[in-house]
Amino acid sequence: MISVKHLTKCYGEFTAVDDLSFEIDEGHVYGFLGPNGAGKSTTMNIITGCLSATSGQVTIDGHDIFEEPKEAKRAIYLPEIPPLYTNETPEEYLKFVAEAKGLKGKEMDCQIEGVISQTRIQNVRKRLISKLSKGYRQRVGIAQALLGNPKVIILDEPTVGLDPIQIIEIRDLIKSLKKKHTVILSSHILSEISAVCDHIFIISKGKLVAGDSTENLMKQMS
Repeated sequence: MISVKHLTKCYGEFTAVDDLSFEIDEGHVYGFLGPNGAGKSTTMNIITGCLSATSGQVTIDGHDIFEEPKEAKRAIYLPEIPPLYTNETPEEYLKFVAEAKGLKGKEMDCQIEGVISQTRIQNVRKRLISKLSKGYRQRVGIAQALLGNPKVIILDEPTVGLDPIQIIEIRDLIKSLKKKHTVILSSHILSEISAVCDHIFIISKGKLVAGDSTENLMKQMS
């Protein structure tokens, strides 16, 4: 699904991403684990085409992100703070996003109802986003990412700032997404990654220092 080969990103003399190479297969949840400043977000931004790379190659579903950006940008990047229009309701916002993604008519209505149900925001669909808790705002952000049925969903620190109950709910939502999508998420917290991911990539100072199934890595670390 995603192939990253010798990816490097430099800012002057500082190397944020240093010769990363890895493969991501369809239908799993992958986690980027590492301390703040390790290069996780930079890597995710490059994969989604939000940043250029100094060197290296990224292909998504067979399309080069730099040479075929329109075809490759089927992945959706959800930053730590979702870009929501807080003066709208979730229903209004999702309709706006759906139209921006080219959805129309019955297909648009069907997809909106589907993502509202999938993210369990039915009871707040007509409430202003400005009045929602951060947990519900994250759900609305994930709902808009799901519109258009992308093959890959990318989430950067999806549970930051949530209370324990909201964290459990978002974890369950993320695990349910792999039935139809490949999911990539980042965190600096091991328990967060191990709770939801099938495979973990550990990044430190821009380098990939380990990559294996969650089960194998947990055995090695114990």
